[in-house]
Amino acid sequence: MTQTAPSASALPPEIARRRTFAIISHPDAGKTTLTEKFLLFGGAIQMAGQVRAKGEARRTRSDFMQMEKDRGISVSASAMSFEYGTYRFNLVDTPGHSDFSEDTYRTLTAVDAAVMVIDGAKGVESQTQKLFEVCRLRDLPILTFCNKMDRESRDTFEIIDEIQENLAIDVTPASWPIGVGRDFLGCYDILHDRLELMDRADRNRVAESISINGLDDPKLADHIPAPMLAKLREEVEMARELMPTFDHKAVLEGTMTPIWFGSAINSFGVKELMDGIAQFGPEPQTQSASPRNIAADEKKVMGFVFKVQANMDPKHRDRVAFVRLASGHFERGMKLTHVRTKKPMAITNPVLFLASDRELAEEAWAGDIMGIPNHGQLRIGDTLTEGEAISVTGIPSFAPELLQNVRAGDPMKAKHLEKALMQFAEEGAAKVFKPSIGSGFIVGVVGALQFEVLASRIELEYGLPVRFEPSQFTSARWVTGPKDKVEAFVKANPQHISTDHDGDVVFLTRLQWDIDRVLRDHPELTLSATKEMVA
Repeated sequence: MTQTAPSASALPPEIARRRTFAIISHPDAGKTTLTEKFLLFGGAIQMAGQVRAKGEARRTRSDFMQMEKDRGISVSASAMSFEYGTYRFNLVDTPGHSDFSEDTYRTLTAVDAAVMVIDGAKGVESQTQKLFEVCRLRDLPILTFCNKMDRESRDTFEIIDEIQENLAIDVTPASWPIGVGRDFLGCYDILHDRLELMDRADRNRVAESISINGLDDPKLADHIPAPMLAKLREEVEMARELMPTFDHKAVLEGTMTPIWFGSAINSFGVKELMDGIAQFGPEPQTQSASPRNIAADEKKVMGFVFKVQANMDPKHRDRVAFVRLASGHFERGMKLTHVRTKKPMAITNPVLFLASDRELAEEAWAGDIMGIPNHGQLRIGDTLTEGEAISVTGIPSFAPELLQNVRAGDPMKAKHLEKALMQFAEEGAAKVFKPSIGSGFIVGVVGALQFEVLASRIELEYGLPVRFEPSQFTSARWVTGPKDKVEAFVKANPQHISTDHDGDVVFLTRLQWDIDRVLRDHPELTLSATKEMVA
């Protein structure tokens, strides 16, 4: 399949070599295992821990919360930076579980591409479809990895057809599997005309590559049994006739996705995917902002906070703001303006991440993700610049789908609970509403598992047992409109009114009828299920 080469980069070499991407998938597709192997092949770790292994071996490097380690799932997006050949990879591992989708949505505003992981037996699942829609809204280039080919999998054409139909995107095979399940031998690399053979004996070994001269090369018969070789030749010929040719421009525009096949747990197909990200993935892109967009090649440093994580290190009550650099060359000790407060901030201890491990960052370039430890000054949506008043746009906050009252196990510690809740609200882990009538707080989340995570973290990080109780309210909407009309509405409906941690007015509802009534009686007001997090 021919490749269309993009035009030469106009970006400075240090920025042009950056590849900043997220990994998205349905739970259990093998996303965290794939992340581990990326780190292994990038030389960032010496041995990959398995998510489902026992004891210490199961401690995957990208999962740092106690609950993630206990359950073997990712519940928080984590960032990792490492070198791969001449490239610098900034990888964000997102939660696959739909209960934590808001964290994932926000993460997708901070990357230039996404790697979509699909289970070979299950194909396109519901959460994959949801996350893909978010990528589509942002025109993110997508590279696809079909995992678990060493288990019983569906027909290759069927998998590709399903992606094309469900996600309405052109799919072009970058490799083609040879056999499935116990008969899976490896792949034929279509883009580079190579045979890749899987080594089942050593899971941490890179696959053996054999250069061949087309599918008629007699060397193939030395490695592939005759019936499988005949089937491979027939399928690749059909694929070349029926499927679109690889087009780099279409990949960068987000209208085509190349697909690699492999087995992450056996380290197979991972290196080819990484080479694909390096070769075909986008360089740092222009960032949407107001009053103007930010180009990656601008000399001045600009960055924005897309995530805040509290207590990554339980020994220190720290809060780390994850900042995506949108432009410029940052050096440690620089003074940047915090646009929301208009105050200068000296960035003296910026860090680069390898999940919970961090190292002091002496410098960073556009495309990099760095952490800034702070004591609550930085919030999601904040922009840092060298003086210009500019705000990054498009970072969403969604109305919660589940609401519960929260009580401290010890009533004397209500103040501690308030502090913990405000911290989680600023981190984006939950919505916290203070009703205008009565005491206490109402916590809103997207999925029920988040209540478990919150209770576990409040107890672990603050030594404060809490209980969640049913609330009379079922949903929340942000209220906007002319100031006098909003004030009159608040006065007339005190039993439904609360404020979020930013002080914005929120209308708590019991039924859809409550929302319909407001829309009917107050056409000048807007009830919104999303709020853009702009400083």
